[in-house]
Amino acid sequence: MARTLARRSTCLSRPQFGVFYRHAVPMGTTAKEEMNKFWAKNNKLNRPMSPHISIYQWSVPMMMSITHRGTGVGLSGGISAFALLALVLPGNYPYYLDLIHSLSIGPALLGLAKFGIAFPLSYHTLNGIRHLFWDSGKGFTLPEVYRSGYVVIVLSILTSIAAIAYM
Repeated sequence: MARTLARRSTCLSRPQFGVFYRHAVPMGTTAKEEMNKFWAKNNKLNRPMSPHISIYQWSVPMMMSITHRGTGVGLSGGISAFALLALVLPGNYPYYLDLIHSLSIGPALLGLAKFGIAFPLSYHTLNGIRHLFWDSGKGFTLPEVYRSGYVVIVLSILTSIAAIAYM
């Protein structure tokens, strides 16, 4: 015989589990009905879906955040693809380096390709350092956020150009 202890809507009806159970009251509506009521109300009041990209004014910190995420995904995908190709393709590194040299790519296109590799790496690294300063609680005022953003952009371009000139 199961012993029932009732105390403030809590009962011990299954002593073999040793757990208190609350009496659940069935809901009057389903989640789908609630969702339909929500959307019907928003449509009746002519409310836009929010947040939506069209309601925001673009700013430097917003673009830098998007670019930081994009460079992170691009670098991760590029490194993963390079590693996978290095494992799967026949030949070794000097073979593919000679293949690239034999393509006779002009200096402008080669410089653009080098910039395409150097800029995301330098930008993501420098912006990551900026985030480390934020993690320490420094640089959160709006002027400091913009100033550090512009510094990251300029340094990223300069370090990318320096890396191209060095290579």
